[in-house]
Amino acid sequence: MERFIEEFRSDFAWLPDWAVSIAVLAAAFGLGLFIQRLGFRILTRLVENKDLFWRSLVARTRRPMRLAILTWALSFGAAVAPLTDYQATTLRHILLIGFIIVVGWMAKIALHIWMTVYLRRFKLDAEDNLLARKHVTQSRIMERIASIVIVAVTLAAILMTFPAVQQYGVSLLASAGVAGIVLGLALQPVLKNLLAGIQLAITQPIRIDDALIVEGEWGNVEEITSTYVVMKLWDWRRLVLPLSYFIEKPFQNWTREGSALIGTVMIYLDYSVPVAVVRSKAEEIAAASKLWDRKVVAVQVTDFRENVMEIRILASANNAPKTFDLRCEMREKLIDFIQREYPSALPRVRAEGAANGNAAVVGEAGRHQSLQS
Repeated sequence: MERFIEEFRSDFAWLPDWAVSIAVLAAAFGLGLFIQRLGFRILTRLVENKDLFWRSLVARTRRPMRLAILTWALSFGAAVAPLTDYQATTLRHILLIGFIIVVGWMAKIALHIWMTVYLRRFKLDAEDNLLARKHVTQSRIMERIASIVIVAVTLAAILMTFPAVQQYGVSLLASAGVAGIVLGLALQPVLKNLLAGIQLAITQPIRIDDALIVEGEWGNVEEITSTYVVMKLWDWRRLVLPLSYFIEKPFQNWTREGSALIGTVMIYLDYSVPVAVVRSKAEEIAAASKLWDRKVVAVQVTDFRENVMEIRILASANNAPKTFDLRCEMREKLIDFIQREYPSALPRVRAEGAANGNAAVVGEAGRHQSLQS
């Protein structure tokens, strides 16, 4: 290589150094483009019968691969061109930094493609999506953590190309204890959420699309990032919480082990209503509903009060939205049935007084008590 460089320089000694340098770098640039195009065609042919990951990787890394080859070609040109030592060293340093950045870029692309292909097999819109939610949550958190690691390693590699950083590397390591304490205090919120993200990915107290009650709000987990969780509430508002919240504070997860839920309907009726009739009608309503999952339906008298009896109706559905809709449907149809068939069974407030020895009903309010859940 050195002999070739010397012969090249002697052949073009009559030209000014700057002209030779420009010509050499331009030739190296053109050679790099040719190698990239040829290599891309060869790789495309090689992976055309491979799986989706390899085809996508070759297609998506075309630009960073071109930049990587061009930096290599220009580095070769810098070694051949009649540059001063300072010029050659500076140019090669810049190209090395560019090459490191391109490698980090390609690593992030490969990570994203692999994660996308892996998650294609899981369907969040399936009826029973517990396994899908588990894998999607775990994969997305780990992808974000891996992306942070890739960026950190890339920055560290760039810093290590500077002689000053290499020279004081041992001193930096020796003072890592004090620096670690200072840095830990400064970055405590970031590190806290990062560690919480790793813990969430492993233990999974929450997953994508889980139905939660947090801070008195009901909603579904819409997004989990490396630092926060976004919940889509029932009225389409968004509740944003730090990851550490789900490690440190209690909350309700309605879909931790499965999406099916039992809904409760409370109805208050006069003692004159036949409980067997209410039970039969509730079972009939559930059986006719598309929301019921055919697993649980029960009617029980759970309390006696001064003027009414408390009847609890249980019915199950496949998920939280269906359970809520089923409860509403059963309330509406039960009250319609009772109003039509047993109007006297609705809760009433009576005031009785004695007049000429006979009891007279002096007031009646067909007041419906709220159907509670």
